[in-house]
Amino acid sequence: MATSSDQPVRVRIAPSPTGPLHFGTARTALFNWLFARKNNGVFIVRIDDTDKERSEKKYEGEILSGFAWLGLDWDEGPATTAGEKTLLAGSSRGTFGPYRQSERMDIYKKYLKKLLEDGHAYYCYCTKEDLEAQRQAMLAAGLPPKYSGHCRNLKEPPAGKKPEVIRFKVPDVKIEFKDLIRGKVSFDAALLGDQVIAKDLNTPLYNFATVVDDELMEISHVIRGEDHISNTPKQILIQKALGFTEPVYGHLPLVLSPDRSKMSKRYGDTDLSDFRKKGYLPNGMMNFMALLGWHSKEDKEVMMPDELIKEFDIARVQSSGAIFNEEKLNYINREHLKKLSDAEIVTLLEPFIQEEFGSKKPNKTTIEKIVMVERMRANTLSDIIDGGKFFFHLPDYEAKLLVWKDVPYKEVAIVLADVIRALESVSEENFHKELLTEVIAGVIATAGNRGTVLWPLRVALSGQKASPDPLDIMDVLGKKESLRRIDLAIQKLKSSSNS
Repeated sequence: MATSSDQPVRVRIAPSPTGPLHFGTARTALFNWLFARKNNGVFIVRIDDTDKERSEKKYEGEILSGFAWLGLDWDEGPATTAGEKTLLAGSSRGTFGPYRQSERMDIYKKYLKKLLEDGHAYYCYCTKEDLEAQRQAMLAAGLPPKYSGHCRNLKEPPAGKKPEVIRFKVPDVKIEFKDLIRGKVSFDAALLGDQVIAKDLNTPLYNFATVVDDELMEISHVIRGEDHISNTPKQILIQKALGFTEPVYGHLPLVLSPDRSKMSKRYGDTDLSDFRKKGYLPNGMMNFMALLGWHSKEDKEVMMPDELIKEFDIARVQSSGAIFNEEKLNYINREHLKKLSDAEIVTLLEPFIQEEFGSKKPNKTTIEKIVMVERMRANTLSDIIDGGKFFFHLPDYEAKLLVWKDVPYKEVAIVLADVIRALESVSEENFHKELLTEVIAGVIATAGNRGTVLWPLRVALSGQKASPDPLDIMDVLGKKESLRRIDLAIQKLKSSSNS
């Protein structure tokens, strides 16, 4: 494997299926995908499931589903299973499943044996109690704790002891590498101590398995979060011991919460599925993620995937942490929502409608009308559903909400009564916004003020302080329901006035 400029770009994302797909992991996957697509390269998904106790298939499924939803299609891997095809629905590269480290154990065993045979690794017999005693001794001596090297030069196993782990012999050298984002980075290997690379020949650990896979899969660039930067010198040393070629490294800034701490549940959602359930669009989420730590030359904000690929340059990735800004996410998603047709939004709303209404879901025509009314006020798909709930169930509200400025209750009731009389002249078949606009204009002309008519009418129809245009609402509700709600408002006003 080489890292010259003419070497084909091959990158990977290697999540562990020990929990849901974290927002930060998805952002790292996106940067790898953009880098591959911009450079006509290959993007690989590799599931790091060597932790047998904590890895779960359900989390692997969530990870694959999340990548597919976001649009991060990968370019090679084993043949897709039937179950994976379901998860990858909508992905243009759905013929490939991911690589799994759990299916590559024989490969790791071969290279573990090589390290042992070549003297670059050894069996360590120190128990947890031994290691703790060594640690305390170093702390007492004012030294940074690391493995003492007790078993490094053993000629034969200690009597009555079995190997606890396999350790890599870390040489006393300085390690330097050029980071795509941070420039030159150096480490003193003497501070590391001999690293554990496997529990036994059949149980490799992360830093070792990753090195082997990156070499055999000819990974040219390792682009990952800065929390992995401490792993890089360890992996470089293993690469050198095995005669592997070093890939180019780039460590992305972390996604930070508003208080600049690492992104956590304390400040909101951290799992990609949380955003998906809230109705954010894949293109909107991709766009927002790309701007966390990167910006285009012209500082464009709203971009489609093909524009992101065209504009992406890893040299423009910042080294400082990227602050998660929900307000900006909502703005970008709203702009992507505007790019969709009403019909496209109706289709995307189907699972949200099913969850909200079940078998009692409204007919398609009603949904289409609600979309037309609510879409310009919504940040997400679920906002359209939440904002449109009053069409089906009028929420309770106080009579004072119907009052425009300081108009007396009785006068507000008179205005709404005038509205009812005007609406009664319109047939059910013609009860649409175009004609309703003319009819209500007559009431406004008599009242002499738009707010005096439209404010109480809006509240009467929606039960809310903020809602769409009352003429749009009536268009959706129809004549019978509109009149019923306005009459209910009049009764509220009369009751409050009398009391």
